Amino acid sequence: MPNIYRQFLDLLPKRPLQSGEVTAVDAGVATIMLPGGGVIQARGQATVGQRVFVRDGVIDGPAPALTYVEGEA
Repeated sequence: MPNIYRQFLDLLPKRPLQSGEVTAVDAGVATIMLPGGGVIQARGQATVGQRVFVRDGVIDGPAPALTYVEGEA
C-alpha cells in the first residue's frame, strides 16, 4: 500500500536554494540582500559582507563570491 502522506509531500514544491550577501547580523538572524534586490532574513552564523546560501530561512553555508549575471531568453 502506498504512503499517501509521502505522495502528498511530493506534490509540494521543493524549497529553493538562494544565495546573497549578508548586510546585517543581530542575535543569530542575518539580513541578506539577494542578487535581484530582494531582502530576506535567515537564522545561522554569518558575518557582514559574507555571501551565503539560504534555504527555508536557514543559512546553509558560505557561497562563492562570483559575479552575478542575469540572462534573458
